[in-house]
Amino acid sequence: MTLLEETCRAIVPVDDEAARRMQQLLDDKTKPRGSLGVLEDLACRMAAIYRTEAPPLPRKAVVVMAADHGVAEEGVSAYPSEVTAQMVQNFAAGGAAINVLARQAEARVVVVDMGVRGVWRAGSRERLESSHHSGRSRDPARQASLGSGTANFTRGPAMSKETAVRGLEIGIGVAGELAAEGTGLLGIGDMGIANTTSASALTAVLCGEAVERVTGRGTGIDDAGRQRKIQAIERALAVNRPNPADPLDVLAKVGGFEIAGLAGVLLGAAARRLPVLLDGFITGAAALIAVRLCPAVRGYLIASHRSVEPGHQAILRDLELRPLLDLDLRLGEGTGAVLAMYLVEASLRIAHEMATFTAAGVTSIP
Repeated sequence: MTLLEETCRAIVPVDDEAARRMQQLLDDKTKPRGSLGVLEDLACRMAAIYRTEAPPLPRKAVVVMAADHGVAEEGVSAYPSEVTAQMVQNFAAGGAAINVLARQAEARVVVVDMGVRGVWRAGSRERLESSHHSGRSRDPARQASLGSGTANFTRGPAMSKETAVRGLEIGIGVAGELAAEGTGLLGIGDMGIANTTSASALTAVLCGEAVERVTGRGTGIDDAGRQRKIQAIERALAVNRPNPADPLDVLAKVGGFEIAGLAGVLLGAAARRLPVLLDGFITGAAALIAVRLCPAVRGYLIASHRSVEPGHQAILRDLELRPLLDLDLRLGEGTGAVLAMYLVEASLRIAHEMATFTAAGVTSIP
């Protein structure tokens, strides 16, 4: 049995009874019932995932996976491919938006090179390891490359099915390592020039949507660039004919190395019964793959925010996930996921620290 098969078999549904007990606990707090709205829903989701009405305040980490995409050759991005490697270097140095926000959230950053074209330097390991909560990983950028970016999927598959499985299993391994080290809440993020093109293709196939409806401006391309992007995806679907009933086929034909890895992180986290905060469009596409491979994964997913990318709306509908934030974000990197960590912690602190009517001597409100 492969690691992918073992992992999918280990995933069980979340515990709805624990969620019910959490709601009972929240109803006894000094407030009108349900008055904290989504925060109460979030606390119940965490209870269901952790399988207890007293989930702990978790150690946090965000996994950022990076890779290049051959379809960038089609002029679908406002930035050249070399920016992917440059941004991985920026992550390793602690200078990107995700590093800044992770430092504030006291979340560890784990960067994984899944297939970056070009050279980046890991930087001074001594400097990078100076603080556990520095917004930098103790292992600032891991090498797990599946190749020098995917193939241009307008001419054939982005990768082989075997490579797609390898990508999934790398992600499963990363989630397992973090769980073993005591991480209790994961966020996921991405970096890869042209990866919104891949995500749009995946969304069109798996959600049964027209390409034009799920294809946005990504890094900020103009109208002509968006039309090139739509045409590139339509050519890819015509050439590759991905089978929507076979998520591995879809991933291999129009996916990305980092999307495969992120889908694997979701599978690995669910197998370890860990909650995962999705970021935006790219991580949503990874979630489509993971949920198609194992539907029970959906119970472990929390949508951090609603991206401005139109394809993200289709993904949220498909997965039946309500985003916690709506801030017009479209950066990626896991930035939305880290911002939402504050809300997760707030929901758990309400459960742990807020007084009950009896303890506070307050008359209960029916």
